[in-house]
Amino acid sequence: MSRILPVIAAQAPPRLIGEPLTGFAREVRAVLAHQPDARLVVFPELHLFGDGAPDRQRADALQASAEPLTGPRVRGLRRIAEDLGVWLVPGSICERGEDGQLFNTQLVLSPDGGIAGFYRKIFPWRPFEPYDPGHEFVTVDLDGFGRAGLNICYDAWFPEVTRQLAWMGAEVIINVVKTTTPDREQELVLARANAITNQVFVVSVNCAGPTGQGRSIIVDPEGRVITEAGSAEPAVLTAQLDLSAVEHVRRHGTAGLNRMWSQFRPGEPAIELPVYQGRIDPATWTPVLRSSRSIA
Repeated sequence: MSRILPVIAAQAPPRLIGEPLTGFAREVRAVLAHQPDARLVVFPELHLFGDGAPDRQRADALQASAEPLTGPRVRGLRRIAEDLGVWLVPGSICERGEDGQLFNTQLVLSPDGGIAGFYRKIFPWRPFEPYDPGHEFVTVDLDGFGRAGLNICYDAWFPEVTRQLAWMGAEVIINVVKTTTPDREQELVLARANAITNQVFVVSVNCAGPTGQGRSIIVDPEGRVITEAGSAEPAVLTAQLDLSAVEHVRRHGTAGLNRMWSQFRPGEPAIELPVYQGRIDPATWTPVLRSSRSIA
């Protein structure tokens, strides 16, 4: 059965910290003009938290701007998603945790204005980022389409993250990025590699110049590039993702050959993984459906 998810990836420069959300609402409406039937709209990491301050001042500004998920900023973002009737990923935000932590938190807002899911970046880019690490992998069910896994920028450099999300049933990985450094070239390789080794779609959305390196990319479950931005200029990528392709590739194999999720015969021994103090157990290797994290 076809489950086609129309997606918009908005490669845009970050907006200033504290700027009224009315400007962001206009921006979302403007990108929707490129694909009016889009159901999922994705912006880059920390899209609402841009400034040109030095690192120390910037860290102070991010601390000062942090709010809990019940704060006015998130309430305003929820209204935008509801008004436009779309699944909205406004990048990530600076979240003030329950015990005063500073989290870099990716949001998925539902068309009815709810928080469908939130993910706190597990791998802040050390030593440059001031965030406390999150401790939970998160997937979100996009009703009527499929399941999305969430990760943020540097998380993509750790193959364990995408593997875990795929095992949790993710069919598309939403990777929001704020890469201002020359290693965007390597991140494009990682987007394709993570898609191939886990047989998932990857939507990797970077911020535009002059802040970011751009070069956003959308990749299919066999690593083929569906669409990409070839430069740092602002751009809007659109795609129709048939999430049923994930099941097809896993059944028939990448390039008709490789079926990593069906690797083991019944009764074969577990593969020990000393670096994790864990193992791949054939009895639990196959991806299973698991509940996504959400709050009202």
